[in-house]
Amino acid sequence: MTIHVESYSGYKADERPLRFQLGERWFGVEEVVDRWYDPQAIYFRVRADDGNLYILRHSEPDDTWTLEAFRAG
Repeated sequence: MTIHVESYSGYKADERPLRFQLGERWFGVEEVVDRWYDPQAIYFRVRADDGNLYILRHSEPDDTWTLEAFRAG
């Protein structure tokens, strides 16, 4: 599922997500729990302000974000 993400750009662009939108609702990222890399993307396991965990994927070649997984907190 493609999503809209606002991210922090520090040392590099889209360094980490700050908040993301699902439907009409925005979720703030309270914590980046984990991150890992593959050759084409960066994955972020985040705890949102609703207390749930989400895995967000940022595809670097086409600069798209997707929601990969959800877990109720």
